[in-house]
Amino acid sequence: MRILIAGCGYVGCELAGRLVAAGHDAWGLSRRPSGLPPGVRPIAADLADPGALRALPPALDAIVYAAAAGGPTEAHYRAVYLDGPRNLLAALAAAGQAPRRVVHVSSTGVYPQRDGSWVDEDSPAEPPDLMGRVLRDGERAVLDGPFPGTVLRLAGIYGPGRTHWIDRVKDGSARRPPPGTWTNRIHRDDAAGAIAHLLALPAPEPLYLGVDDEPAELAAVLDFLAARLGVPPPPPDPDAPGADPRRGRGAKRCSNRRLRTSGFVPLYPTYREGYGSLLATP
Repeated sequence: MRILIAGCGYVGCELAGRLVAAGHDAWGLSRRPSGLPPGVRPIAADLADPGALRALPPALDAIVYAAAAGGPTEAHYRAVYLDGPRNLLAALAAAGQAPRRVVHVSSTGVYPQRDGSWVDEDSPAEPPDLMGRVLRDGERAVLDGPFPGTVLRLAGIYGPGRTHWIDRVKDGSARRPPPGTWTNRIHRDDAAGAIAHLLALPAPEPLYLGVDDEPAELAAVLDFLAARLGVPPPPPDPDAPGADPRRGRGAKRCSNRRLRTSGFVPLYPTYREGYGSLLATP
């Protein structure tokens, strides 16, 4: 297949390398493409600029939209998560292209649930915050667009180079949150693997959650890391006397049942295997 990865960053580069290794032609698009895996063809373009998308590779079979906002403001979010997909789809349509699949990488942040409940693809996704609504509007742009679309909502991505909690437990700055602080995550390699899996499905569903098998309380994750690192477990957070449902972190439990049922098998089904692999790497 001829595949364009729009937003070839942390997950996109891992995906691109896998696609090339499997014999596909892959292009990696970003504003300043660098560090792409061998065999991936670079495209320097700004997704927020329609004029920059007039010279895309022809006869593309599939598109992966995996761009990330360059900042935390509304303008950053709109440029990447809403204007970007619209511009790319319009450029493809104007060029007469007909990709068989567009996989749009989104976030479980679109879910407003803050009570520790389970959420899946059928749960309401009506985010109260502006950033979440922009993400949701970008999803709709793809699902309502001119080509068959699939949305993959990823949870917190960790992996090589993204070792936030390992670093904080190691240096003693981590603090134990109150009970009920749930976390959802996916290893970078499994995020890339899930996208590749969806590209290969003959008739994927419109929506999947990209998370591992086991939502976990953050305190359990921190205790696991402390034990593996041989350091004391983090002390309680003095500023968090009880679970705060207003805090975005850990307030829901995401299910990957649909992705699993489709045949996807993660390399790191829980945080134990994922963080264990990082801790075992010299």
